[in-house]
Order: sequence, then C-alpha cells, then structure tokens
Amino acid sequence: MKILVTGGCGFIGSNFIRFFLAAYPEHRLVNLDKLTYAGNLQNLRDIPEGERYRFVRGDIADPDALRPIFEAGIDGVIHFAAESHVDRSIEDAAVFVQTNVMGTYRLLEFARQYGVERFLHVSTDEVYGELGTEGAFTEEMPLKPNSPYAASKAASDLMTEAYFRTHRLPVVITRCSNNYGPYQFPEKLIPLMITNALRDLPLPVYGDGRNVRDWIYVLDHCKALARIFFEGVEGEVYNIGGDGERANLQVVEKILDYLDKPRSLLTFVKDRPGHDFRYAMDFSKLRDSLGWEPEVSFEEGLRRTIDWYLHHRDWWEAILDGSYRAD
Repeated sequence: MKILVTGGCGFIGSNFIRFFLAAYPEHRLVNLDKLTYAGNLQNLRDIPEGERYRFVRGDIADPDALRPIFEAGIDGVIHFAAESHVDRSIEDAAVFVQTNVMGTYRLLEFARQYGVERFLHVSTDEVYGELGTEGAFTEEMPLKPNSPYAASKAASDLMTEAYFRTHRLPVVITRCSNNYGPYQFPEKLIPLMITNALRDLPLPVYGDGRNVRDWIYVLDHCKALARIFFEGVEGEVYNIGGDGERANLQVVEKILDYLDKPRSLLTFVKDRPGHDFRYAMDFSKLRDSLGWEPEVSFEEGLRRTIDWYLHHRDWWEAILDGSYRAD
C-alpha cells in the first residue's frame, strides 16, 4: 500500500514512521506535515527519502496541498496531524478548530473522493472527559470533552464516524492514553520535567499533583496503530491504554529520583481551568479482538525516555533556543 501519514514530523507520527518503515518493508509512506512549532524535521533526519518514504510540507486544511497527493494515488491514510496542547487551546482555540476539525474534514472528503481503502483517525482519551476514582473509559461511553482541545478532537471523531455511516468510508478510530518517549516536544509533562531537571530549574506541577493519567510508551502505541490499521473492523473505535496509571506527582518524583535531583525542585502552581482529574482506559476490546497489549512497563519506558533525553541534549536544546525551526 501507499499510505499518507499526516503529522509525521510530530512526536507520535515520527515514532510511527520509524517503526512502520522497519516493520512493514512492503509498504510506502508519504509524510504530510505543516511543520508548526511541534513539527520537527530533525525527528526523521536519519530517514532517507526515496521509493519508500517521501516528505511533503503542507497543511491538512488546505485543499491545494492535499489534491496532488491524492491524485498521485493513496491507498490508506493514518491521520496524526493535530494541535494537541491543552494549555494552548485554553489561550486560543481557533487553530484547534481549524486543524483538528476542518483539517480532518478535508482529509475525509479527499479520501472519499479518491476511494481510499482505509482511513485511521488517531484520537485521544480526553474526548471522554474525566473519571472519578474508579472505573475506566470504554468505547461505548459518551463523549464529554472539557477542554477546547478535547472538544475539537471529539468533533473530528464524530465527523469521521459520520463519513463511515453516510458514505461508507472505511474508517477506524483509535483513542489512546498519554504517550511518552523519544522526540516528545518539551512542553508536555514528562519531557518538560526531564529537561528542567537536567538544567536544575523548577519543575512546575499543577495543583496538588494528584491528577491521574494512564501512560503508554510511544512504541507500544505505534504497534497498536499498525495492527488496528490492517486488522481492525471498519467503523469501529478502539481504546489503547498502557496499563500505567500514575498521579502526576508520582511521575515527577520518579524523574527526580532517577536523575538524582532534589525534591526541592518541585514547584506547585495554580491549577489550569477545566483540569480533568483522572483518565484510565479499558483496552480489553483491542486485547481480546486483535491480541494487542502493551509490552513496556511504565518504569522501563520512563527509564528509556530519560536516557534518551540525556543522550540527545542537542535535540531538545535546539527546540528551547528556537534554532530547530531555522529554514
């Protein structure tokens, strides 16, 4: 197959491209990325362009960027491209609506017009809202997003489902818990805490740090996505979880301990508006129907991630000083 990957220069997208090219040598990828602040060509600097991989700079919401790609022939779409930072969506939701809603619509429409065989829409657990102290999200739960980011992703999920029901476009939707691992932009919790700790800067933790997230190592997510793309049932939603629930404060303390940094670097800051207390994913549908489950424990994944940032200081320092965006 010739597969369009959107947002392939971002954190999860670039990890997916690396994994997929190695694991599925019979397929070809076209990587379409706008290269916003979170898109980084350095994430794939060692992947040569050629018969199996090609990069195209463009906006998923721009029909003129999409048309030549689809006209050249696309068999499948794996759609990562999204604005994803909750804090930024609170400050200004407009770009989230433009990219996450309109961009997804544009992709779906081109996929319909050009007869794409498979469309995988990568979404998030945040569309479900928040949980209490017990239970886990299942695919049957209603969508109750609380942040503008989550609302924009929920809208794109519903649009994707509508294209299946109305046009029979062969879509599948995934909703995953919090990813972590190499190449994650250092505004997110784990890389922010690692890079601050390495520079002996304060580690800002929202509220009292008791908010709980289910963490999944990014490679496990990529493996799940590939299996769902090839084997998942059209029109279905699959939850992907890491079986790694941790309070934010626990995560930050583990990072400090691993780096042998003092707990005095912890700084509690005012909680953000609409901060969901807890997420947890029930991924039994995926496990039982497709035989997937996470392979990397949170402790092992965190160790790998911290070691990666220790040995790739040039990568994240270029982001912090802005030089990674030099044309």
